[in-house]
Amino acid sequence: MENYRLIPEKYRFLSSSGLKVIAVLTMLIDHVASVFLREDPIILLQIAGHQLTLYTLMRTIGRIAFPIFAFLLAEGFHYTSDRKRYGIRLFVFALISEIPWNLEHSGSFFYGSQNVFFTLLLGFLGLCVIEELKNATDKKKGIFMLLFLLLISIVLRADYGCSGFGFILLMGLLRDYPVFRAVTGSCVLSSRWQAGMAFIPIAFYNGKRGFIKGPVLKILFYVVYPLHMLILYLIKKNMGGY
Repeated sequence: MENYRLIPEKYRFLSSSGLKVIAVLTMLIDHVASVFLREDPIILLQIAGHQLTLYTLMRTIGRIAFPIFAFLLAEGFHYTSDRKRYGIRLFVFALISEIPWNLEHSGSFFYGSQNVFFTLLLGFLGLCVIEELKNATDKKKGIFMLLFLLLISIVLRADYGCSGFGFILLMGLLRDYPVFRAVTGSCVLSSRWQAGMAFIPIAFYNGKRGFIKGPVLKILFYVVYPLHMLILYLIKKNMGGY
């Protein structure tokens, strides 16, 4: 894998914990803009009729989050010793996050799409199917399962949809080809060049776990997602929003 990396090993300083921090911070920036600045974008710069608003800037930064989360999921799939427990954890937090997701986006308990944990779960299951396909003599069942998971991502309207599902699969399939993975991954999501920026910090990933270790810190990393959405909802509701 070293032959395919652009960044020499001695310069790769970001652990998975470092990438998690970047993903969480950019996600927070994205959601703050979505909740509070959509109707009041605040112009930062205006040149020749073109405007750069605070809303646009923050949402652009926020596009970095999902590709990093997807990359970390693929890494977690590769390293985990208990894939069943990993999948159950994703499913549990998909359920836990659904009401905060609905509240943040609509101010009510119902919203037309599902939170990103459903996308991550479907991607994780897709990676499991691909793993089984490697040793399967009859690959028809595996291919059918992948198409079925793709269909579920469309029907559920999970965050990032079928492109998010496909992106996660690419992160796993192209794990040994970082440059090709970055180029291909940047073309899959609708926010192409913005999502492509996520591969800059990913290029500095050193393969180490970092400071987020043990069950407590791992769970706290997951808890951040539903908790921050609930807090944003309560703040906006208190301000008279929705």
